[in-house]
Amino acid sequence: MTTAGLEVYEVGGAVRDRLLGLPVHEHDWVVVGASPEAMTERGFEPVGREFPVFLHPHTHEEYALARTERKTGPGYHGFTFHADPDVSLATDLGRRDLTINAMARAPDGSLIDPFHGYDDLKARRLRHVSPAFREDPVRILRLARFAARLAPLGFEVADETLSLCRGMVANGEVEALVPERVWQETAKALMAPAPDEYIRFLRDCGALAVLIPEVGCLFGIPQPARHHPEIDTGDHILRVLAQAVRLDADLATRFSALVHDLGKGVTPAEQLPGHRGHEARGVPLVKTLCERLRVPAACRDLALGVTRHHLDCHRVQALAADDVLALMEGLDLFRRPERLDPFLLACEADYRGRKGLEDRPYPQAEWLRTAFARCREVDASTFVEAGLSGPAIGRAIRSARIEVITRLQAQRR
Repeated sequence: MTTAGLEVYEVGGAVRDRLLGLPVHEHDWVVVGASPEAMTERGFEPVGREFPVFLHPHTHEEYALARTERKTGPGYHGFTFHADPDVSLATDLGRRDLTINAMARAPDGSLIDPFHGYDDLKARRLRHVSPAFREDPVRILRLARFAARLAPLGFEVADETLSLCRGMVANGEVEALVPERVWQETAKALMAPAPDEYIRFLRDCGALAVLIPEVGCLFGIPQPARHHPEIDTGDHILRVLAQAVRLDADLATRFSALVHDLGKGVTPAEQLPGHRGHEARGVPLVKTLCERLRVPAACRDLALGVTRHHLDCHRVQALAADDVLALMEGLDLFRRPERLDPFLLACEADYRGRKGLEDRPYPQAEWLRTAFARCREVDASTFVEAGLSGPAIGRAIRSARIEVITRLQAQRR
């Protein structure tokens, strides 16, 4: 037996999720009283670059030696780690972020809980283990992500933990976060059951204004009450995110829901509460945000399309036929037809992300889906056989597609 004779404990998420009755997808283990040499002699494969972590030779699960850590510099890279056979399990658990993540399960099934994580689990409380929490700014993002994951179960961030995070922001700790890590945690949070809680917590502690200021500045921006009963643009964004979850949207669609109204954050004051032209104003802001956070191309491209064209989708049945075709072309649908459904989901989430309108039908989606399907049936070979060539074929295809849309519009009337 590879682990025979080792003092091994199951730790972290598996312990927490099993107590919550949630599915357990992966297991992490801590080994107390062993050396790196003892692990490799048993066939474990070392994978940790900064501290001793090993993969089990058969299960490939992670086994980490009990360790301590010490802050040596700014940001989250400024740590030194000490792994030694004399490091206890309680010491190892004490360096973790939240009490609900600082529990361990012994081989006999007993719970080891030196920081009262089980009490916080029952109280539905997200609380830091110790003041050492403030040494790692990534923990703010992780805490916000846990809020997004566990809020539907009634979890809330403890007041003292929120206060600690505010102090970290005030001290400039979050400014040390690299863009890739901000995106990594944001992407995970967007796919959580309540991504609006991620944004809400980052705003509450002040980190949103530092990390994603384009979204942060939307709070407090008014919108016309007749279109947006919730008035506040930031509130609208949170509602749109919630609707994207309700529609079971993918990551690119949820990201688009988050950023589609960035242009409202730079509307000239004299135009408020109106936001004429916010779609075009939002495009460069989305580009800048995506470049800064290293957002993947698929998420970026859909977000740009939704930002530029979501209002066109809302009023698609009232547009002129050539404008409907311009919408399809602007989304590059004839080359990338797979973009249509995510685009429509993001627009539906936006349409329903308004106070009191959460269940309003969105027939625009099916109409545009039908119009696009009919336009795709226009075949270039027809015009080649008619003797057309070169640019004339493209013009003929476009005219035929406009005619298709015109006929479809006439059927509605």
